Parts: sequence; C-alpha cells; structure tokens
Amino acid sequence: MTAAADDDALDSPAAEGPRTAQVPVNAAGRRFDAVLAELFPEFSRSRLAEWIKSGDARLDGEVVRPRDPVTPGQVASLQVVIETQTHALPEDIPLQVLYEDSEVIVLDKPAGLVVHPGAGNHTGTLVNALLFHDPALSALPRAGIVHRLDKDTSGVMVVARTLQAHTSLVAQLSARQVHRQYLAVVVGAMVSGATVDAPIDRHPRDRLKMAVREDGREAVTHYRLRERFRGHTAVECRLETGRTHQIRVHMAHARFPIVGDPLYGGPLRLPRGATEALNAQLRGFRRQALHAETLEFVHPATGEPVRTSAPVPADMLDLLAALREDTAAHKGR
Repeated sequence: MTAAADDDALDSPAAEGPRTAQVPVNAAGRRFDAVLAELFPEFSRSRLAEWIKSGDARLDGEVVRPRDPVTPGQVASLQVVIETQTHALPEDIPLQVLYEDSEVIVLDKPAGLVVHPGAGNHTGTLVNALLFHDPALSALPRAGIVHRLDKDTSGVMVVARTLQAHTSLVAQLSARQVHRQYLAVVVGAMVSGATVDAPIDRHPRDRLKMAVREDGREAVTHYRLRERFRGHTAVECRLETGRTHQIRVHMAHARFPIVGDPLYGGPLRLPRGATEALNAQLRGFRRQALHAETLEFVHPATGEPVRTSAPVPADMLDLLAALREDTAAHKGR
C-alpha cells in the first residue's frame, strides 16, 4: 500500500480555531456532552469534556454544564485549543515506516526499542523518534501511539497523526475491530492450536510481571500451529484483547513458554541431541521470540481496510533455520 496525499489541514493536530454545528431535531432533550460527541466525532469524549469545563465548548455562545439538555436548532461551538500533550525531546532515531499518509503511520518496531519514555528510559524511545519524524505529534497523547509492543517484541504498530485518527483507532481497539497477528516460537512440540481465555492482571508479588488471575481483566488469545519442530513450535497468535504481556503470559500458562522470554520463559531447555547450531541459537537468543507480524484496521478517514505486515526479523529467521536443520538431522532416528 502506498501513502496517500492529503492537503486538507482541518483535521491536523495543529488545526486550532472555531468550529460550529447545529443541534439536530433527533437530539432534543439529550445531554449537551453526548450530543457534542456526536457532532464532533473527531475528538475524544475526554477532550470534549475538558473543553466544556474550560468554556471552550459552548451552546448558543453560553457556557453550560455537561448534563444540560439541548434544543434542536441551537448552535454548539468549539474553540479548538490544542495544547502539547507529549513532552519529550525529538531524537533522530531511524524509523522503518511501512505505510504513511496524513492520518496514520504504520511502522516496523525493532526489538530493543522502548515505546514510551519512563523510569530509566527518558530518551532513545519510539516517542522520541516519532516527534523528530513529525513534530506535530506532540499535540496528541503519547505522540499518537494507541497501542504498544514490549521493548523486546518486534513488529508492526500503528500511530495516529490526527485527533480524528486517534479517536477512531482507540475506538476500534476497544471494540476489538483491529486484527493483530503475531509469530512466536515456543518451547514444546504442540499437537494442535487452541484458545487461551484467562484473565490477566498484575502479579501479586512480582510487580514487573503479569499473571493469570481470577480477578484479572478479560484476556483472550487464539493460537494455531505454523511449523512444528522436535522440541519447539512456531505458532501464529491472534489477539482478541490487548493486555500487557498477554501472549507471553498466555503461552506460559498453556505450558508453551516463548523462547528467550526473560520473565515467563523459565530456565533454558536444550533438546536432547540438538545440533551445535541450535544449541548456540537457543543460548544466544536473549529476547522473547515474538514478532507482531500483521496489523489490520479501518482507515480513520477513508473507511477502507488497511492491512500491513512486517517482515520476520533476522534473529528469528536464524532461530527458525536452526530448528529446521535440527529437525531434519533427526528424521529417521
């Protein structure tokens, strides 16, 4: 897919100024905040609530409360005020852009790149790179990032470039309308695919980890076999929900932990009689063998589906090659 040109600046993050819309007949008696969200769907409800509170959203020029009823024919007005939402330094960090237009950026995040600045990672993150790539992203929450990948998970991510795109993508994710497909290499020879439906929340003792917990948030992962080896399996995972560390936690819960996972993988396990090449790959694989392979969503402006895939990185290709070689070496034994 090629990038589309769009010179319309109205919906850009920096487009400040007045906007008006007339209250329709079918909105009679409804709350101002609910009608405002329908009249200006490019803005999130939280942002509109802030503008009502500050007086930048009005009804017939008057400051009203969110719960006040509206009357058909009244004019709802917005004084769009865009403040800096993301405070981070732009840094010239190379980005592998897979698709880009005026509304979204789809990129291939390498393993090792932290997404958001935080404790111990104030610079050198994806947010810093995005602000260098497009300074206008500072007007969006988290520089337009609507979902994340763990530091050592590689693969495809989508970033919003406008308020409208940000609102749309967040809504699609919430409604489970974004297709997210991952490739993982796990320990153990699977017989078949399955679904893990197990709630996830913070680990009760280790605050760095997540865990399957009865009182956790709903989490559903579907997986199927891609390629089977002697003691490992390449699996295709599809997320129905998007909890922190979801695939990593669910695969460990299913007793097929991801190769190299420092939190959930357990001790290193080498197949009996493994080739030297495979032993070297397994010993040297220092990140979870997890790659966000394909992402599909509805384009916020055109309504058309956008499907983008990120190529499998070299370290995982080398691991898969060693697993194939080892499996072939033991055939007939």
